[in-house]
Amino acid sequence: MVQRKGGFKRKTRFKLQKSFRSKGKISISKYFQEFNAGDKCALKAESSLQKGMYHPRFHGKVGVVRDKRGECYRVLIKDGGVEKTLIVHPIHLKKL
Repeated sequence: MVQRKGGFKRKTRFKLQKSFRSKGKISISKYFQEFNAGDKCALKAESSLQKGMYHPRFHGKVGVVRDKRGECYRVLIKDGGVEKTLIVHPIHLKKL
C-alpha cells in the first residue's frame, strides 16, 4: 500500500491561522486556566503552541471536560454520533 502524504497539520493553512490582532505573546492566564468536571468548552487551537493540541479535524467542536490528566484535560466530544475522548492542553480550550 501507498503511504499517505503529509502529517498532523496537513491542509490547515487557514484553519489554524491567528488573526493579526491576536499575534504575539500568549496569555499566561489562558495557559493556566482551570476547568472542573462537567464544564462545557470549545476546542479553539492556539497555533503558536503545539504541545497538547488535538487533531485539527476537531477544531471548533464543543465538548465536556471529564477530568484532569497531568496538566491537560480529558474532553468528551461527539464526532458524527460517536463519542470520542481527547486529551487537550487548557490553552486550546475556551470556556462556554
